[in-house]
Amino acid sequence: MTDVFISYARSTVISARRIADALRALGYDVWRDDELPAHRAFTDVIEEQLKSAKAVVVVWSAEAVSSEWVQSEADQARVARKLVQLSIDGAKPPMPFDRIQCADLVGWEGDRGASGWRTVAASVAALLGHPTGSRAAGRHTSAIDRTHAICVLPFANMSGDAEQEYFSDGISEDIITDLSKVSALSVVARNTAFTFKGRAVDVRQVARELNVSHVLEGSVRKSGGRVRITAQLIDGAAGDHIWAERFDRDLTDIFALQDEISEAIVRALKLKLLPGERQAIERRGTKSPEAYELYLMARRQLAVSNYGDAHAIDAILRLCRRAIEIDPNYAIAWALTAVVETSHHLVKGSPDDGLAAAERALLLDADLAEAHAVLARHRFRQGRFEEASSEIEAALRLDPESYEVNQSAGLLCFRQRRLAEAARYYEKATALTEFAFGDPGMLLSCYIGIGDVEAARRAARTTLDRARRALAQDHVNGSALGFGVSALATLGEAEDAKEWIRRALLVDPDNMNMRYNMACALGGPLKDEGGALELLGAFFATAQKNDLNHAKIDPDLDPLRGHPSFRAMAAGAEARLAAEGGPGK
Repeated sequence: MTDVFISYARSTVISARRIADALRALGYDVWRDDELPAHRAFTDVIEEQLKSAKAVVVVWSAEAVSSEWVQSEADQARVARKLVQLSIDGAKPPMPFDRIQCADLVGWEGDRGASGWRTVAASVAALLGHPTGSRAAGRHTSAIDRTHAICVLPFANMSGDAEQEYFSDGISEDIITDLSKVSALSVVARNTAFTFKGRAVDVRQVARELNVSHVLEGSVRKSGGRVRITAQLIDGAAGDHIWAERFDRDLTDIFALQDEISEAIVRALKLKLLPGERQAIERRGTKSPEAYELYLMARRQLAVSNYGDAHAIDAILRLCRRAIEIDPNYAIAWALTAVVETSHHLVKGSPDDGLAAAERALLLDADLAEAHAVLARHRFRQGRFEEASSEIEAALRLDPESYEVNQSAGLLCFRQRRLAEAARYYEKATALTEFAFGDPGMLLSCYIGIGDVEAARRAARTTLDRARRALAQDHVNGSALGFGVSALATLGEAEDAKEWIRRALLVDPDNMNMRYNMACALGGPLKDEGGALELLGAFFATAQKNDLNHAKIDPDLDPLRGHPSFRAMAAGAEARLAAEGGPGK
């Protein structure tokens, strides 16, 4: 069975060959039409290989855009949800492929450290996992994969305080990011590495499973103004320690300590940093450890926030704004501020909330993916759909592994009722964080909308598990209760779902996001039309334009759309907004 099928036009045969060679060097079995056998009809062979491939890489060019063959192959891959796109000469994919991420490989000559190639490799890996072809099995013939590949396991939080986990996770993520800047080193993506979080693992088994040569593990203990980090680099085959160290430092030295760990790993692997790579590793968004910690804390709180609770939003924004006060040039903190203000428009502020912060972030760092993603959401709200598409494509190209970017891409696809595409991005967002319950909750809605019952149940189980964890930390988290109700209803646990509804209305009755999600569950799997309409009454009475737009396309509300009361409430909300004037939120 072929891992990867390459689709291209004749004029780009050299580039297609280069791409195929690079993928083979990563251990994948790759097929392109220079391997056609002489004894069979070429159309039959192409169809067979196209169907069996787990990923289809389409090389767009001026000629490919007008090629019926390439478009046909791309469309089959799109329908099968295994399409990976790249442009070799700047040509944009034709419709409907222009709505899907396309990596920029203009001028690419085989540099495997180039950002465009990293995007392609990450997309193929997301579809296939580690290579499964004959080149990857047994002998692991790819030298770079075997000799220079590493998985950074999540560092254990040894602080004795679960609330400090945001800090140990942040350290792990930063080391992954730093090592990814070393072109000679293949690094397992963060979402894959974090699947091992909290598990007792056999390092050699991890290395075999991920096809890596080395594993880094460690722990973080933070107490007051001091931090202790232990780290061990382990040979994946033998299980031997190659390098180990313990660091006791002031918290103010945290950046220098991260640099020291990354550079020690590079030395232990006997790699040489190329010009600019050391500077890239040492480049931080801020020089302030205090601002950095506040950013990490805010990001973690946002993932489990009580969406719809103004007090919870205020607490996160205070953390962001304090980080910005400490360092006004901290671009990623400005971007996170924009994410919070934009995402929580329902509770606070005006429809332009977050726009100014996103623009400030881009002034400080024009390549900040999260800020482009926020800008995409605002352009979409403003009806500037082509600009929104360009911004989200830029965000995905700049950082396809960003949680905030995948979350925004999922939302924009959802708002266009492109549910299969939205599901792909929400799957990625769900994998990129262990705590957020909203992303698997949205994923649940996507799968219900496209009729994938088993996938919906899988998403429901993830949503429920995360909602329960959030409620263990904050038992009045109305947003977690609302998403939990949807999950319970999908899993057929009707009595528990109704009990959660009663509890939710007692502890957080004014949370409109919670009411909306519970109404979706009541109108759908719980089959309580009257209860759903009663909950939606308060939602429609306060909803803004953007909230109505969401309600118009949400598949969870499809069972209620024909009801006279639903139509009357929606029309009343439209009339209210028209009378109030302005664009609404």
